[in-house]
Amino acid sequence: MSGFDRSDAVDRLEEIVDTVANERMPVPVREVWAFGDVALGLDPVERLDVYVTKDILLRDDSEPASASTAPGESDPRDPETEFRESHGIEGVGKSVRADWARDHPDYLRANANGHAAPEQCLAAHLLADDEPIHLEVCNAPFEDNVTQRLRGAQLRDDYTQLLDPRGVCLRAEGTRSDEAFRKLREGELALPTLSAALEMLGLDDDEAETAARELHAWREQQDGATVRGDIV
Repeated sequence: MSGFDRSDAVDRLEEIVDTVANERMPVPVREVWAFGDVALGLDPVERLDVYVTKDILLRDDSEPASASTAPGESDPRDPETEFRESHGIEGVGKSVRADWARDHPDYLRANANGHAAPEQCLAAHLLADDEPIHLEVCNAPFEDNVTQRLRGAQLRDDYTQLLDPRGVCLRAEGTRSDEAFRKLREGELALPTLSAALEMLGLDDDEAETAARELHAWREQQDGATVRGDIV
């Protein structure tokens, strides 16, 4: 896919929010935001940017598996053993919910160390591989992570790590914002250019222009569905 018509982009955002609201996710999701081009009223939208605030899974609230154990077999109620043996993936029941993994084994994804990766699992559940959608996943709220990522980008001199601050909250703490969807659909949000938004966060003119240029260049290199996760 090369992009979305604006109405299709907002429809797709509604589908993502509905999925989060109505289906069991690999980890609890507290917020869903749209940011970047879709928030500016552009038509078409070349890439759709979505931000998800998730909880770190401190205690799995899955129902235990009900299957019985045959002699010599691993306990099916032990998800870590179960998915280590079936998928070669560690951490199910610790970093992602065990019942979600049992219901959606095709969406189970691991990081380079072989541990279940919540951000990759969320992307597999919410997105199709060929969609021009970028998903950001973090345990911190969008606005908090904007400033955290800005500081990190400045320290590393890597502006591709920035989080575009021009966002709109679509769902938070179980409540969907119909008004946000209306404004997105009608292009009513009055948001500045990326460089101007970065100046509002404290960058000087030249640095803001450089940062915006590098972030735009990074985005243009992305293809299909992409995901980036971090922990604050």
